[in-house]
Amino acid sequence: MKLIVGLGNPGKSYEKTRHNMGFMILDEFARKHQAEFHKTKMNGLLAECMIQGEKVYLLKPLSFMNLSGTVVKPILNYYKIPISDLLVISDDLDQPVGNVRLRPHGSSGGHNGLKNIEQELGTNEFKRMRVGISKDEQILTVDYVLGKLSKEDLQHIQNQFPKYCQILEDFIEKPFDQLMSLYNGNKE
Repeated sequence: MKLIVGLGNPGKSYEKTRHNMGFMILDEFARKHQAEFHKTKMNGLLAECMIQGEKVYLLKPLSFMNLSGTVVKPILNYYKIPISDLLVISDDLDQPVGNVRLRPHGSSGGHNGLKNIEQELGTNEFKRMRVGISKDEQILTVDYVLGKLSKEDLQHIQNQFPKYCQILEDFIEKPFDQLMSLYNGNKE
């Protein structure tokens, strides 16, 4: 059993913003696998699918980014999913738009959603898929991450959806070390 969490903020006003990269990718993955999201009592949208004979839960926390861990922890506990079977998808200011960086653990890098998950779980030993959104030094970070993706950047991200979905499918069946060597630094 696996849990894949896409980080973002709920509501129409946050759609297609840079900070909602996790939601966008998880929505596409759910569409591909015909999995429907349903609201849980634990303040999240949860979908379930079978991939390669493995049950996979997809979670979009509805707590807003800075409280993502308050949704992730109860879901892990309720379904008795070990932290080793958790993958969190987030945006990454330090990567070019669309680039993927997989990490088996590590610091939040200033990302408040990852920081809250670390706090709630009491560890930073969970897998991450960070997708680049670049950065603009002329714009305050909070305004930049909550800003809408440009038409070109959105198109570029959407063109990468097949690759992102493949990474998530590979997460189900391949060792994470293998995923990192396959996808880290691979821009296209």
